[in-house]
Amino acid sequence: MLRFPDINPDIAKFSLFGLNLQVRWYGFFYVLSFILAYIFYRKNLKLRGIELKNDLYESVIFYVMLGVILGGRLGYVIFYNFAYYFHHPFGVFAVWEGGMSFHGGILGVITAGLLFARKHKYSFYSLADPAIPLAAMGLGLGRLGNFINAELYGKPTSLPWGMIFPNSDGVPRHPTQLYELFLEGIVLALVCQFLLKKVRKEGLVFWAFVGMYGVFRFMIEFVREPDSLDFYTTYGFIFGFMPIGQFLSLLMIIAATIGIFLIYREKPTIATIE
Repeated sequence: MLRFPDINPDIAKFSLFGLNLQVRWYGFFYVLSFILAYIFYRKNLKLRGIELKNDLYESVIFYVMLGVILGGRLGYVIFYNFAYYFHHPFGVFAVWEGGMSFHGGILGVITAGLLFARKHKYSFYSLADPAIPLAAMGLGLGRLGNFINAELYGKPTSLPWGMIFPNSDGVPRHPTQLYELFLEGIVLALVCQFLLKKVRKEGLVFWAFVGMYGVFRFMIEFVREPDSLDFYTTYGFIFGFMPIGQFLSLLMIIAATIGIFLIYREKPTIATIE
């Protein structure tokens, strides 16, 4: 059994105008992800021969940030706990209580990216592919934040790397946050960056990320402790055994399979000289 490091989730606490405020590692990693994306996205765009003026570059970063935050929150509300928020609508705005969904976040980013690409007449894939390795990196940092918060841990295990998490039942459990940090963060970022450099087919990096994330998350859900949700109490698991996250990941695998099939089905455009 490994010892949980028990890092304080709060980096700092302070009072301002009578309000007790705190800076948490989870929020810090979110901000760090956006900063790293701002720094490295331009370099990845150049790998595809795309140059964005400063105003457009800052706009696309803003669109993505908005998509992550709004999509992540609304995804959690709609996919995971709709019944609760239907009766407590103002709770949707209580983001300090937690509740973000990756599946909602990626839908938010896709929506924001489509809007930006359409507005400024760019191909969606031409902008999405260079962003994907950075999205994986941000996802990994988010899972590190989950680990420090001692949340989203796994089911009981007798394996030597099981951990006893604070505020749990004292039983060693799978550190699923670290599994996801490695697979969804490090592995996905490296694979997608490699594909970005080596494969010129637009859209492949995007759909590879969607499909690989779906596979990794689908597998990890078998050892991840499901959230305590009213949905499971009322309706049970999907198909009798699938948590919501696993079902959504299955949909991602199916979507990625179709997406990759369609982009390779397209015939390359042959330039003609008149």
